[in-house]
Amino acid sequence: MKIVIPGGTGQIGTVLKRALDAAGHEVVVLTRRPERAGEIEWDGRTPGPWTAAVDGSDVVINLAGRSVSCRYTAAHLREMMESRVDSARVVGAAIAGAARPPRVWLQMSTATVYAHRFDAPNDEATGVIGGSETGVPDYWAYSVDIAAAWERAQRQAETPATRKVALRSAMVMSPDPGGVFAVLSGLARLGLGGPVAGGAQYVSWIHEHDFVRAVEFLVDREDLAGPVNLAAPHPLPQRAFMRALRSAWGVPMGLPATRWMAEVGAFALRSDTELLLKSRRVVPGRLTEAGFAFRYPQWPRAADELVRRARERGGASVGR
Repeated sequence: MKIVIPGGTGQIGTVLKRALDAAGHEVVVLTRRPERAGEIEWDGRTPGPWTAAVDGSDVVINLAGRSVSCRYTAAHLREMMESRVDSARVVGAAIAGAARPPRVWLQMSTATVYAHRFDAPNDEATGVIGGSETGVPDYWAYSVDIAAAWERAQRQAETPATRKVALRSAMVMSPDPGGVFAVLSGLARLGLGGPVAGGAQYVSWIHEHDFVRAVEFLVDREDLAGPVNLAAPHPLPQRAFMRALRSAWGVPMGLPATRWMAEVGAFALRSDTELLLKSRRVVPGRLTEAGFAFRYPQWPRAADELVRRARERGGASVGR
C-alpha cells in the first residue's frame, strides 16, 4: 500500500514507518523539515504540493501535533490546540479534494480525552469524557478540549469515500531514545521511580509492537470507524507500574515523591504534572470486541521485553 504519514518524524511516526517499511509498503512522511528520502515538506496548516501524495494513496495516518512533553503554559496549550486542529482540517481538505481519495484515514487522538477517575475503566461505549472533574487543576480541562477539538475536526471533514478512525492512544512504550519509556526508565534507574503523590493514579500504556499491529488491524477492518482506544487491556496504578519497571531494570527501590516534589521534577524535565498525576484508566473495548489479540497485555512482561532491547541498544536514560 501507499501510506502517507503527516507529522511522521516523531517517535511514534518512526516506530510506524520502520514497521511499515519492513512490511513492504511505500511510506511517505509529511514534515516541516524534510531530510530523508520519502519525506515531503508541508506546514501542517495550508494546502500545497504535498496534497499530491494524498491523492492516490491507500491510507493516511495523521500524527501531526505539538508535543505534549512541555510545560503547559497558555502559549504551549494554544500551540497544541492549533497544531492538532489545523493539521486535521487541512488533511481532511486534501482527502476531500483528491481524485482518488484514500480508503481510510487514521487520525491520532489521545486517551487524555477521558476523565480522571479511579473507580472504573474507560472504554469507548461507557467511558466518561473529562473536562468537568472536581479537585483537579482547571487547565486539565483544556487538554480534554484539545482532544475533543482534534477528533471533531476529523469528524466534520467531508470525506464520504474515506473511512475515518480516531486513535485514542495511551502512551506508546518503545525503547527508542527520547520517548516516555526512556524518561521513566531513567528515573527508575536513578532510584527515583517510586510512587508519585501516593501512586494510586492509573497508567494506561501500549507496547510499540501492539500499537503497530492495532494500526494494521484498523486499516484492514472495514467495519471499524470512529473512536478506538489504543491501550493495553490492563492499566495499573502508577506505584505498581513503576515497581514492575524497576524490577525489569534490577533496581530494588524507588523513592516516593509528594505532589510538590513532582512539580519540581516536572519543572526540571520541562514537562507537566498532568502527565504524572492524571489517572488514565483506559481499556481497549472496541479492539477487544473486534477480536484483536494483544501480544503484551500485561505491563511486567512488556517492561521486561522493552528493557531487554534498551540494554541491547546501550540503555535508556533521561534526556537521551
